[in-house]
Amino acid sequence: MSTNTTDNARKVTTRRLVEMKQRGEKISMLTAYDFSSAKILDEAGIDVILVGDSASNVMAGNVTTLPITLDQMIYHAKSVMKATRRALVVTDMPFGSYQGNPMEALASAIRIMKESHSEAVKMEGGSEIRESVERILSAGIPVMGHLGLTPQSINKFGTYNVRAREEAEAKKLLEDAKMLEEVGCFAIVLEKIPAELAAKVASELTIPVIGIGAGGGVDGQVLVMHDMLGINQGFSPRFLRRYADLAGIMTEAVQHYIADVKSSDFPSPEESY
Repeated sequence: MSTNTTDNARKVTTRRLVEMKQRGEKISMLTAYDFSSAKILDEAGIDVILVGDSASNVMAGNVTTLPITLDQMIYHAKSVMKATRRALVVTDMPFGSYQGNPMEALASAIRIMKESHSEAVKMEGGSEIRESVERILSAGIPVMGHLGLTPQSINKFGTYNVRAREEAEAKKLLEDAKMLEEVGCFAIVLEKIPAELAAKVASELTIPVIGIGAGGGVDGQVLVMHDMLGINQGFSPRFLRRYADLAGIMTEAVQHYIADVKSSDFPSPEESY
């Protein structure tokens, strides 16, 4: 077995992500919300699984990420953890579980870690959530930051357009990224910001920067699994590359099954007891 393969079999940790950045190895990250999907992702060799609050959209059918609760996030994270051996599992802290109250933020993060056995949490925002981030880190819980387009703030932005095009917002984003590194975050997600700015942030930070719609100059990439597999067909942003058309494959399989049932082709004598 080559060293590379041995290395690939090693459990991914927050420390290992920093090592990957240092040696220029890109970090792969996808979302998962259930046991079966997480098992496939983990065995395929994904580095990080994000139990995203995007479950609110793709699992529960909500228009935004806001309605999903802490209990629901813990349920999804618990299911993912049971399937995962190698990948680092990071769970999103849902809207309302950490903003504005550092003690409530700590209590929420502790519940996620204790009840789901998740390995880290992710939080959206910069200076405005600094106290909450510090409080959670002080308890020894790893935190991944999230800047740029922060979907939990959609009602403030009023749009899912690219963020930080203006100089003032770009300057604040860079300052926030440095602050998150300084207080102890192990990585940061940058969503839907200009590629040049994302590359600048990644080059000025020692912790990994993972992009979604943030160009190729960062340390890794994340996509929502349902989007990249073509299960969710109603969402086609510029940054999304579809690697499969599972909606088409599944539809065809279901229609084939229906036809076989209707024609009494299924079950056959061989499929009966």
